[in-house]
Amino acid sequence: MARPLIQLALDTLDVETTLGLARATADYVDIFEIGTPSIKYNGAGLLKKLRAEFPKHKILVDLKTMDAGAYEAAPFYADGADIATVLGVSGEATIAGVIKAAKENGSKQVQVDLINVPDKAGCAKVSAAAGAQIIGVHTGLDAQAAGQTPFADLQLVADLKLGLTISVAGGIKASTAAQVVKAGAGIIVVGAAIYGAADPKAAAKEIYDVVVAAAA
Repeated sequence: MARPLIQLALDTLDVETTLGLARATADYVDIFEIGTPSIKYNGAGLLKKLRAEFPKHKILVDLKTMDAGAYEAAPFYADGADIATVLGVSGEATIAGVIKAAKENGSKQVQVDLINVPDKAGCAKVSAAAGAQIIGVHTGLDAQAAGQTPFADLQLVADLKLGLTISVAGGIKASTAAQVVKAGAGIIVVGAAIYGAADPKAAAKEIYDVVVAAAA
C-alpha cells in the first residue's frame, strides 16, 4: 500500500518555537499543520513564514470553520495553505463554501473534521458528495483526556469506502501508528508524541519508520 502521509500538529503559540519544530522534523513530515490555537493566535503571518521556508511541504490550517465558509477560508488559501479544515457540524452550506474557496484558489483541498459529529457516516457521505477531498477522524484533546480514542471511528469511515483520504488524529504515537496504517488512514496526524518529546527529530523519525514498515 502507499505510505500514509505524516502530519505534524504545530500547536505551540510561539512562532520561533513552531518554526524550530518544523525545521527539526521536516525530513520525516509531509504536512505541517498550524493547529487551531496557533492559527487563532498568530494568524496568517505564521502561515506565510512556513510557506516561505518550506515550499515543498503541504501546509494545513486547522481553522475548524463553523460559519462563513468561503469568506473565512479564502484568504488562507491565497496566503499559501494547501488544506483548510471545516467542522462537519457546521452543515452542508458552510462545507460547500470552503470547497468553493478551495476551487477558486488553485484547486486546494478541504478537510471536513468529524469532531463531535453525531452521525459520522452520514456526514462523511455528504462531504464526499459535496467534493471534499479529506475526512478527518478526530478525537479532541478533551475527549482524549476522558479516555477516548479515534480507532473505532476510523474503522467506521474506512468501511464506507468513499474514495476519500482519511486523516486520523487523537493521541497517535509510535506504538499505535501501525494500527492506523492498517485500518486505512491516508494521513496520520501526530502532535504531542513529537512536539512533547525530548528529541522531536528522533520521535518524528521513529514514527516515520513505523509507518513505512506498516505500509510495506
